[in-house]
Amino acid sequence: MQTLLIATWNRHKTREIGQMLGAGWDVRDLASLPHAPKVEETGATFEENATLKALTISRIFTGLVLADDSGLEVDALSGAPGVHSARFAGPNASDAENRFLLIGKLRSFGGNEFPARFRCVMVLASRGELLGSFTGIIHGSIILEERGESGFGYDSVFVPAGYAETFGELQSEIKNSLSHRGRALAKVVEFFRS
Repeated sequence: MQTLLIATWNRHKTREIGQMLGAGWDVRDLASLPHAPKVEETGATFEENATLKALTISRIFTGLVLADDSGLEVDALSGAPGVHSARFAGPNASDAENRFLLIGKLRSFGGNEFPARFRCVMVLASRGELLGSFTGIIHGSIILEERGESGFGYDSVFVPAGYAETFGELQSEIKNSLSHRGRALAKVVEFFRS
């Protein structure tokens, strides 16, 4: 069984990646690495942040390390919240506070749906060496009412293109097959196969 350390403390993200990889993988996160440093996301892009995390953690973990940075880009907000998606409403903001701020900002434009995309960049590293960078994007819209209990982050206000349901309403298998993270991870899996 191959071990893959996800460079995150976010259990939701670890579980989601584990579900997408399926059997044959021992997927762990930073909770399994007792002295893992907290890597500050100081990059200006998703790729810079993911690379910083992957390389930093791969210097202290002997196996494969996968780091990602992902977020929501809303056209009406010139691509915001972007790399600040997790802390849009402040450094310690909850998902609910981030959604509340997003909806509030979008209400000022009028309308009910706003073109947006989720972008995920995954970076694979081992022993301080960069092995690859993989991007996944899902287009859709932000709506102004929260719907659905599944998922996390902005899932309850994001409707993927071609669907009527939000990510928060879709079954996890469907969401994972469509999601930006799923698309980036499919490229990682393809890299392993080649």
